[in-house]
Amino acid sequence: MRSLPSRILFVSGMLLLAACSDRDGDFGLRKTQRVQAVDLVLLENGRPDPSVLAAEQVVYRGNGDEPETLDPHRADGIPASHILRDLFEGLTSESPEGQVIPGAALRWNISRDARTYTFYLHRDLVWSNGEPLDAHDFVYSLRRAASPETASSDANTLLPILNAREVLAGELPIEELGITLLDEYTMQITLTGPTPYFLGLLAGPVGYPVNKANVEAFGAEFARPGNLVSNGAYVLKAWKPRVSIELEKNPLFREAQNTLVETVFYIPTEDQSTEVKQFRAGELDWTSVVPNNQFKWLQKHYPDELVVSPWMGSYFFGFNLTQEPFKDNPSLRLALSLAIDREIITSKVTQFGERPSYALVPPGIDGYVPFSPEYADRTQEERNHEARRLLEQAGYSEDRPLRIEIRYNTSDNNKKVALAVASMWKQVLGVNTTLVNEEFRVFLQNREQKVITQVFRAGWISDYNDPYSFLELFRTGHGRNDYGYSNGTFDTLLDEIGLERVRARRERLMFEAERVLMTDNVIIPIYTYVTKRLVDPHLRGWQNNVMDHHPTRYMFKLKSREPGQRAASPVLEQETQEGVQTPEDETETREDAL
Repeated sequence: MRSLPSRILFVSGMLLLAACSDRDGDFGLRKTQRVQAVDLVLLENGRPDPSVLAAEQVVYRGNGDEPETLDPHRADGIPASHILRDLFEGLTSESPEGQVIPGAALRWNISRDARTYTFYLHRDLVWSNGEPLDAHDFVYSLRRAASPETASSDANTLLPILNAREVLAGELPIEELGITLLDEYTMQITLTGPTPYFLGLLAGPVGYPVNKANVEAFGAEFARPGNLVSNGAYVLKAWKPRVSIELEKNPLFREAQNTLVETVFYIPTEDQSTEVKQFRAGELDWTSVVPNNQFKWLQKHYPDELVVSPWMGSYFFGFNLTQEPFKDNPSLRLALSLAIDREIITSKVTQFGERPSYALVPPGIDGYVPFSPEYADRTQEERNHEARRLLEQAGYSEDRPLRIEIRYNTSDNNKKVALAVASMWKQVLGVNTTLVNEEFRVFLQNREQKVITQVFRAGWISDYNDPYSFLELFRTGHGRNDYGYSNGTFDTLLDEIGLERVRARRERLMFEAERVLMTDNVIIPIYTYVTKRLVDPHLRGWQNNVMDHHPTRYMFKLKSREPGQRAASPVLEQETQEGVQTPEDETETREDAL
């Protein structure tokens, strides 16, 4: 073990690394003068004045990793969800602020016991091919999402529906799922118990309809260009692997008259620095993220384009509990968790205003107070001391060092965090860590198979505004339980949460479930997320929200200002919205977090 304090060694190394990578202070970049947009003028109905709109309403969105599929019931990951949100619409939808609003369902009624939802659909809905869309399609699609044959990784989000657990297990036929067709435009969904977040679930991919005839005709290829029939604001026009996914406006969408963007290109770019270059060259209107080491430079030189805001998500590392050395060894897992200095990672590595985290559920979800382990209040040196004790107790020492792998998917941020964690483990515990970088699809497959993984990068962005979105991932047999975690007490608590109607009691149950999970040391929480991206001030209509859901149908592009035309200071909508973290107050917020 090293006697010199790990904090000193690590910080010194990080500062040296930063000095080497930022010799000129601008990362090889120069400020590009972008043409300013005209001032936004709104009509009395809140819509933009046509005179300020750009002639071509085409948006280029950076989107990180390329999705494996656009089948809404099989798609995985945030990049896919962004695209699917443009292609489909569920019974419910989301406003620009991220609130649940009516979608394909004009309205709904909820029974007195909060177990039965009756949905009344719009009567003029059509698919993108012009065929009628009605309640039959939603009944078919929800049953498909819950079918074991579909093997949807999100199927467990449907567990609140009556008989869903038995259907997913193959113990009951799909027809027994608690979904009833009342007539062509009316359907009913019966739940096992009150589920406050249920309407939010239906606004996500698991609640999107798919065209039965289309699925049967093309099988696994139904979600490809030329085959896909959708019901959202856009249709799939082209998919050039590793280049772009092109969507064009769906003229048959029920809100087509209020959809201004005609074409949207999703550009897959795993390398964050490349995405910044594309933005600065005018090739992107929107980046999925910005590189950590360029954040301060961009904050200084692109203050109108850089947007930072809170996000309902957690970044953590997961353990494979089905394999040695972490199987049946919570003390060893705790030792590795204790040896990580979260404050150093957020202040010296990520530097985006993220908050150090010691729990799964991030703060700010409907007043829920996450569980906090007792070591969260200790000093880092106290944690390091306890970590060394637990490691020795587990049978490891300088003569018998622990050797493990960290797997992560391609990302500048993931690499830097993994390097930092490996450095801390080496300095505090003498652990020899090998870093394994994998392409996103391979990474997800290896996580799911639980054969070669040991420690892996993980994280979760909430599907809906409720802690259950995080907790349910760890239920025995859940499609996203890549940890192999199984605890009967935890599962029982989740069952009780699903049945509890009293909010205060439900929150206590969720707190207890999180306590059980964190006591078992299934994961290593690192920090809670914020979103950070570059957005061209020409692009308007979107609003920051903690869900970070931004359907293109709410957006539009302003025309450019004529040379010599007086410019007002361009300000993005909602930049001063309460609770939104702007570039100007990011430093203060970070200090508060630390």
